[in-house]
Amino acid sequence: MASSQAKAALTGFGLGQLSRNFTGSARQLAVEAILAAVKDAGLRRDEIDGLLINRSPLAPPEALPLHLQEDLQLANLRMMSGIEAEGSSAAQTVQYAAMAVMTGMARHVVCVFADDPIRPATTAGQAFAEPVPISGIEGWEKQCGLFGATGAYAMAAQEYLAHYGLDDTAFAPVALGQRAWAERNPRAFLRAPLTREAYLAAPWIVEPFRLPDCAYPVNGAVAVVVSAAARAQDGPAPPVYLHGWGQGHGGFQGFHGRGEALTGAGRAGRMAYAMAGVTPADISACQIYDAFSFVVLLALEEYGICKPGEAAAFVAAGETAPGGRLPCNTGGGQLSGFYLQGMTPIAEAMLQLRGESGDNQLQNPGLMLVTGNGGRLEYHAALLMSREARL
Repeated sequence: MASSQAKAALTGFGLGQLSRNFTGSARQLAVEAILAAVKDAGLRRDEIDGLLINRSPLAPPEALPLHLQEDLQLANLRMMSGIEAEGSSAAQTVQYAAMAVMTGMARHVVCVFADDPIRPATTAGQAFAEPVPISGIEGWEKQCGLFGATGAYAMAAQEYLAHYGLDDTAFAPVALGQRAWAERNPRAFLRAPLTREAYLAAPWIVEPFRLPDCAYPVNGAVAVVVSAAARAQDGPAPPVYLHGWGQGHGGFQGFHGRGEALTGAGRAGRMAYAMAGVTPADISACQIYDAFSFVVLLALEEYGICKPGEAAAFVAAGETAPGGRLPCNTGGGQLSGFYLQGMTPIAEAMLQLRGESGDNQLQNPGLMLVTGNGGRLEYHAALLMSREARL
């Protein structure tokens, strides 16, 4: 590993109430999370000079508008924007914030994601049951009953299984391993033990996905403060340092045929590794965007941690579960922890690297890979994070 000096740091962390009930709008939850993050960073509101907002792509613009600035009475902003790249957006907000503080455009930037899909008359399933265009033929998906990202990702998962000669039980170890992490995490929403027998008996959502293969949405918000590395030690909370980041957007390939890879994740990873002067062998733990269990296997391969087609055996051997040599999604991830899109992996990384993961705390988290992806596997962003300022 080459010596790497951190480029920037996450200095504050805050949550808006996480719940499966409607306790407030996304806008209200965002304010709650931001105020908590600013306090956690030991800052005053007038010291925040950057605000980057990420709303769910299914939410209307007014759900989380730029007027959040007025809600918070942030009068000294030197940068502000809404970031829209679906599930990769949260990681991108951190990247853009890091570049801003590195160049002096801003000193302390707040990044926030908030969502309120679950309402008194709307279940989580209904909230996410929008047609996802994959055919290029207007209205085709709705006419065929292909609603939500589940169907689109299921098609990619079927292609993956067929390509490597795997059956649908290949995803079970992912769900079981992450539930094992969630059992010991008081913030996780699904903590009841999950056996292989119970997994196999769970209802199909869209084959090859059973219910435990799919994320568990909640209402809530997560906010982080990004500061220049030189200022990171000024706050009361342990800083989390950013050593590298990258993006990869290959466009929608229709889940057919393979060139170098199925998605742009490899491009995002190579960029992040090069910036930090590391290789995949230097990664000690991962927080992977896992809206579906299949994505964990794909990410392990496309980020270069496992060879193509070998991630299923790697996970089945317990390597990513508690006690494994590459802990993955140590809060339960989006499958068993909670689904707040791209902010879930960032939140789990922050807690681990600050030593605040309780019974799940890793003795030496080392260099952590944090990923985000969205659309139909089109959009990818990666972060490399550590509690050390220099690797």
